[in-house]
Amino acid sequence: MTLSDQQAHELLSFIQRTERYLDQVVEHGNDQELFIASYLQGHFAVSAGQSQVQHMTQIEQLSELMDTSLTTAFGNNELASDDHKQVLSLWQSLLAR
Repeated sequence: MTLSDQQAHELLSFIQRTERYLDQVVEHGNDQELFIASYLQGHFAVSAGQSQVQHMTQIEQLSELMDTSLTTAFGNNELASDDHKQVLSLWQSLLAR
């Protein structure tokens, strides 16, 4: 397996783990957790789709798409400051997993 193939596999695994985690929060979280996870899930679904269309192979590339998407949304004042912080915190925790 080449490095590129291995990275692509890691990216796909990361996408699947993240989707499973967010789905679990949606099913079992409290109202605030549901809101934060659902908000992040929307951005993640778009970014993950873009990463596959663009044939990206690295988690870092997907992370850059997410950062751009979230920065744009936050710049448009889509969320209150506390919600903004919670979304970023959840995203960082998912990246660290």
